[in-house]
Amino acid sequence: MILEQGNVTELLRTYFPQLSERGLREEIAQVGKVMTFSAGEMIMDYGSYIKLIPLVIQGSIKVSREGDDGEEIFLYYLQGGDACTMTFTCCMRDKQSAIRTIAEDDTQIIAIPTRYMDEWMMKYPTWKNFVMTAYDRRMLELIDTIDQIVFKKLDERLLNYLRKKAQAVGQNTLQTTHQDIADDLNVTRESISRLLKNLEKQHKLELGRNQITLKKL
Repeated sequence: MILEQGNVTELLRTYFPQLSERGLREEIAQVGKVMTFSAGEMIMDYGSYIKLIPLVIQGSIKVSREGDDGEEIFLYYLQGGDACTMTFTCCMRDKQSAIRTIAEDDTQIIAIPTRYMDEWMMKYPTWKNFVMTAYDRRMLELIDTIDQIVFKKLDERLLNYLRKKAQAVGQNTLQTTHQDIADDLNVTRESISRLLKNLEKQHKLELGRNQITLKKL
């Protein structure tokens, strides 16, 4: 993690125009810090207490959940203009994190101390609307994840996962391993390898060494 100097006000105007109240922007500029994480770097782990609310400026963050059996499953990605609603919930209730967040690629955020969460909810309508909109978006993401697990065949889940990953990093060629994908989808590596070969035969993707290129449909 790298702490940077940056013009927080300008970053807010560019990536979070909905936070338009002057007083709110001034407060975020006063207390917010610009932080950069390298691809693969862990931002938050299971069981940690939330001290900062991340507003994602650039890059993408993978959010995962761990079950009681220790198995992990991918939930969704956060991208520029997003905020993590799980951090909202944890900081409001002073709870330990139930998720793990990892920078999918080089990622930059504005980090805001959690103590301002409640104060701004009462003080600034645009902040309250921002938080509620973020909750709504993440809820739809989670519903889609549940639908994929319950109603979709594994090959459909796999292709949907790869497309989301490609959208998150902004390119069709993904640097990943079959084991990484299996871990995210909570299935065996052998099943992922078999399905990827089938999808390649269907000309939906091309396999390389630790690399997958999605074909444009």
